[in-house]
Amino acid sequence: MTEPGDTAAFRLGYVPGVTPGKWARMWAERRPHVTLELVTATTDEALELIRTGAVDAAVLRLPIDRTGLHTIPLYTETTVAVVPKEHVVAATEEATVADLADEIVLRPQDDTLAWPGDLPGRSAAFAPATTAAAIELVAAGVGLLVVPQSLARLHHRRDLVYRPLTDAPGSGVGLAWPDAENTDLMEEFIGIVRGRTVNSSRTPRRDGTPAPGRPAPTKKSTARRPPARRGTHRR
Repeated sequence: MTEPGDTAAFRLGYVPGVTPGKWARMWAERRPHVTLELVTATTDEALELIRTGAVDAAVLRLPIDRTGLHTIPLYTETTVAVVPKEHVVAATEEATVADLADEIVLRPQDDTLAWPGDLPGRSAAFAPATTAAAIELVAAGVGLLVVPQSLARLHHRRDLVYRPLTDAPGSGVGLAWPDAENTDLMEEFIGIVRGRTVNSSRTPRRDGTPAPGRPAPTKKSTARRPPARRGTHRR
């Protein structure tokens, strides 16, 4: 167990587009003596890091191969189409997959969107290596791109816009960690991402301080008998 003053760290992998800042701030409040180390990785890289023990857990895009892992879903992102500002889709508030039927839709090699049926649009002659490279091609007028909204924000450019695709599958984001007995630190982080308060956390506090809103325990004082009253005794 980690006690105050010990040097320790909890290593968290996360994929591009995910913003772990809120969780990091909450971690610093609850575990001030344990550093939260953040490691950026693709989903495939994050899975390898978990399985080799290089990170304790990772926030990544679903679905994944869950062999040997615990996984809990956290939220689902809206899927959007990234287009040049002058594109017809840019003039709408939202679009559908059918609106992209005649368009070349780039599919980067790091794409994680799971489509139940046919992919939208027409396939490009090649697959860009990364989403960042695909964004550059969209700006050059080579094609369009369909990605989770957080990635469109991450790679925002002034000459591009994105619009929600109302009938596209969402992009699931989840927390994954080794399929083994959870450590106290792992339980603490699970509680943070699930929104548990300190009072409801399963992890006992290590620093001996009371949870917020609870009074500090006091030592029981030894009861003293009141001094005898002075007076005269009748015989």
